[in-house]
Amino acid sequence: MNKGIVASLTFFLALSVASAEPPQGTFESAKPGYHFSFPKDHGSHPTFRTEWWYFTGQLQSGDGKEYGYELTFFRQGSDNPEVLKNPSRWAPRHLYLAHFAMTDIPQKRFYYHDRMSREAIGRAGAKTDRLEVWIDPWRAVQEGETIHLQAEEKPSSGKEAHGGWKIDLTLSPAKPPVIHGEDGISKKGEEAGQASHYYSFTRLETKGSLWIDGKEEKVTGASWMDHEFGSSILNSHQVGWDWFSIQLEDGSEYMFFQIRRDNGEKDRASSGTVVSPDGRSRHLTADQFTLTPVQYWKSPASRANYPVGWKIEIPSEQLSLESQPVLAEQELITSKSTRITYWEGASRFNGTKGGKPMTGKGYVELTGYAKPFNQ
Repeated sequence: MNKGIVASLTFFLALSVASAEPPQGTFESAKPGYHFSFPKDHGSHPTFRTEWWYFTGQLQSGDGKEYGYELTFFRQGSDNPEVLKNPSRWAPRHLYLAHFAMTDIPQKRFYYHDRMSREAIGRAGAKTDRLEVWIDPWRAVQEGETIHLQAEEKPSSGKEAHGGWKIDLTLSPAKPPVIHGEDGISKKGEEAGQASHYYSFTRLETKGSLWIDGKEEKVTGASWMDHEFGSSILNSHQVGWDWFSIQLEDGSEYMFFQIRRDNGEKDRASSGTVVSPDGRSRHLTADQFTLTPVQYWKSPASRANYPVGWKIEIPSEQLSLESQPVLAEQELITSKSTRITYWEGASRFNGTKGGKPMTGKGYVELTGYAKPFNQ
């Protein structure tokens, strides 16, 4: 693979952390004033360099067993002149990559797999007028007002053998899409173009089936969807980020991320969103929330030391929470696709809101701990 394409894959994971304008003017930049139009904006935006559709959720079986899942699709456009002028249908004008993970909470097991493919002969792709993205048997498809997710990893053999796992889920929005940032962009830096277009379904009622080692479980629960697109990469002083999606028992949701600088400070571009039970949203600036690590887990595989538990404070919401992972070992080493090592974990949240006890569930993503993104 072209080295420039490999380097640009570091842009991919769940938050766009942006840098300079794309070279040669090949791709659009995320600019203020963008107006989302649905369902079209659920689809692909090939005029931007990078894009992802990101699903996470926590599910329960009828007898009370709990599970977490992640299914993420990435699209990466190429600005390589040799690729662009190549008439072959096999030319990799757009690469597609995906991650699929499941957390078996009762058995304290974590499974993940990753894939990469190109658009040729229909092995991977995305529609531009609606949500339909796929890589081989992994897919997310909009069906009326719902989203259908399918992914399967068959039993394997060898040193890392597993019995296979699968999801077949239907997601129904309980609230309309929430636009993050201000004036149509989610800023990731102070310069022009250091931004992305970013929205979420913050609460998706979920039902369907999952299989682990061939055993089916009927499940229900709640999911979260992020969709983000832009054309920039990390700045040299930005080493990674910590991202949170939280669904509280009172019907409210919170998304926030902090971009970490190489001097240990939180980048001013860090931000978040508060979503009330009735679906109204409010932007949070970097100084309106604090995140403090309270629990660490060191990976035996990558040797990264991840802050998997956090103290979360949002004074304007009178919100004080602590997050704890349902399982410490939820690290993905994506050597078959984005070549990034990161921690993405189902987590629980406990604390107070307005002085009253409050609990919730969600996901936490931690990047740049195995290796800073600016290296």
